[in-house]
Amino acid sequence: MFEKICDNEIYKILYNGEWINSRNNKTIEILSPVDNSLVGKIQALTKEEVDEIIKNSKESQKAWGNLPISERASILHKAAAIIEENADELSQILQLEIAKDIESSQSEIKRTADFIRFTADEGKHMQGETILSDNFPGFKRDRVSVVYRVPVGVVLAISPFNYPINLSASKIAPALIAGNSVILKPPTQGAISALYLAETFNKAGLPKGILNTITGKSSEIGDYLITHKDINFINFTGSTEVGKHIAEIAGMVPMLMELGGKDAAIVLEDADLNEAAKLIVSGAYNYSGQRCTAVKRVLALEAVADKLIQNMTQEITKLKVGAPKEGAKITPLINSAAADFVQELIDDAINKGAKLIIGNKREGNLIYPTLFDYVTTAMRLAWEEPFGPILPVIRVQNVDEAIAIANKSQYGLQASVFTQNIKEAFYVADKLEVGTVHINNKTERGPDHFPFLGVKASGLGTQGIRYSIEAMSRPKVVVLNIN
Repeated sequence: MFEKICDNEIYKILYNGEWINSRNNKTIEILSPVDNSLVGKIQALTKEEVDEIIKNSKESQKAWGNLPISERASILHKAAAIIEENADELSQILQLEIAKDIESSQSEIKRTADFIRFTADEGKHMQGETILSDNFPGFKRDRVSVVYRVPVGVVLAISPFNYPINLSASKIAPALIAGNSVILKPPTQGAISALYLAETFNKAGLPKGILNTITGKSSEIGDYLITHKDINFINFTGSTEVGKHIAEIAGMVPMLMELGGKDAAIVLEDADLNEAAKLIVSGAYNYSGQRCTAVKRVLALEAVADKLIQNMTQEITKLKVGAPKEGAKITPLINSAAADFVQELIDDAINKGAKLIIGNKREGNLIYPTLFDYVTTAMRLAWEEPFGPILPVIRVQNVDEAIAIANKSQYGLQASVFTQNIKEAFYVADKLEVGTVHINNKTERGPDHFPFLGVKASGLGTQGIRYSIEAMSRPKVVVLNIN
């Protein structure tokens, strides 16, 4: 079913319901992180073509916004079914294009279908309300406010490389059910996977122009796209650096942002150390740590640090390293620059006296799972987000020291606390400056109907299916005077 999007390894863009090539005939090569082989080439659009796409999205949105929600939901359900029917092919392209391991690739596809289906059903609950005027002092019951939600217009969805299908769908589906048109700007590495997703919506019967795609070099069209006068909402997932840049130049355009994190796992003296070790290792090293919600540092009380590290080391040795097709859990990082950065953090920690427990082995952009003990706050690894399979353990003397170090970070996405004392758990959760605290579990996103947010440099606004629908719609108020 995906034949139309590619011709001789050249991937097209979805424009007004058709798959077309850029008029300038310029393309960008996408090479696999696994073996540097050519996955395909994507279009490099011009500013003039961006103008045409945005104009088409704006004109197409009006009819879609007037379509009954039940009809919009029906199309989303069809898209979810198509994704499930093509799960194997979609999983394979993830493995090839972004080196995602098999289990994580399959999970991303299933989760995406479930997300879209749940979004379609949640959209049916977008009900309005009536408010009588005499609730407020000094007014009689002579006015009625009718409040309902309307679309914001054209939504620009900018997705990241690490979940190019799921984190594209998590922007597209809520925007669509709310009645908006969507322009999807996927990452360069990950664009092919996202284009496959776009075709599932197209195949499901989405009207022409309601979902358009834009690919190209951010250096050439990125700022132009973000600052375009006809973009009504920006939904972005990516680095804090890029997020801040978007916020600075986009002006008063409303936006949702999911940015970086330095999620801490705080391990107290009464924690179940076997379970904590398993969950922390899973949270830190899944998809080679290339997740904003990955566990990125462990703050362990001195009394349990030795045993915890011993248990984590045992779990780490079980992780298979290699290519996705080999069934590996630790796979190559997205590119050599990402691996270079992780290596910098490793070298800095070693040079400043951290104790290497396991790892510090590299083959190209494949970094073996690495664990450090005795990391201090003077080391870059204590503060910088590695986006790789590397985990520092920082020993603390008490819970308040752990909280203080956790809160000193510029990031505030998530954290976890491991303890058998529920009162202590809530004490820690209350003090942590993050969007979400997990008690006796790894940091992670989901279930997707839960609110998902970050504070400080970790994000802007609240996601989660209902919250995303509400963010990409707005109240419309009609006041009826009844005297």
